Amino acid sequence: MPLWKFECKEDWYHGMWRRWYKNQCVAVGYPPYCGYHLEGDGPNSGWSYTRNRLMEMEIDDDIVVALPYNRVGRIGKITRMNFGDNDWDPLVPPGPGYGGEMGRRVQVRWDLTVGPDNPDLVVQLPEECHFVGNERLRAIAPIHAIAQAELAGVMNNPKNWVSLLGKFVYEKALSDYIAHYSHHLEDGLLPHPNVAIREHRFADGKRADVVLIDPLNNPVIVECKQHAPSVQDIEQLRGYMAQFQEETEQVPRGILVHGGAQNLSDDVENNANLDPVVKVVSYTLRVDFKT
Repeated sequence: MPLWKFECKEDWYHGMWRRWYKNQCVAVGYPPYCGYHLEGDGPNSGWSYTRNRLMEMEIDDDIVVALPYNRVGRIGKITRMNFGDNDWDPLVPPGPGYGGEMGRRVQVRWDLTVGPDNPDLVVQLPEECHFVGNERLRAIAPIHAIAQAELAGVMNNPKNWVSLLGKFVYEKALSDYIAHYSHHLEDGLLPHPNVAIREHRFADGKRADVVLIDPLNNPVIVECKQHAPSVQDIEQLRGYMAQFQEETEQVPRGILVHGGAQNLSDDVENNANLDPVVKVVSYTLRVDFKT
């Protein structure tokens, strides 16, 4: 039985994944009011491919929701297919002269035993586990590169769970937060008293994001990354550590803070443990509103 990928365009339609989850459905666009009809090719070849895949699906086929940045939401099983021209039911509401979007729905039953219970959490796929070719490029596609059992195993590992939108948009916002609330990063950390705390500039013009000091008076260089860290990120931080030691004759520690999953690739984990060791820390962003 095939596993179908449905792409959730969360970066185009913010909140779409929550709508899919709540309505127990997945969906594609290609509205009939714009000429995309099941009986014809429509204005572009993308619709022909999507239409053919929809017609191949059957009740009880499995689907997985794909999200931007190599993430997935949940696995489900098809219960009803109402994607015909007369079934158009847009999840993006219609407006004046506009018939809505994402209205060709496929009803599903979510498998709540796979992945995080909270729909605000999604799964960051490791580097070695990703969609390829049409699996990645198309709005819907059959999945062959990843076995469903392997995918379920990745989704059930809490170290791969990340917040859907819980990130600082800019690295500067994250480094500003760390500079002001350094004790949240590690108990006892304080802004460095003798150097520029933010954007510390080296002789070659490169800049370290944040410079702190720990309770033992060891300097701490912090590098901030929005997404999952790479070996190059760690080597970049080590370069800053070496430059700081050369300029001040103090041996610093290094902390790399990132917005990816806790689960690191083997290459990154192994490299981080080389001398000098770099501590790798993931963060989540939470916002509370009060009236």
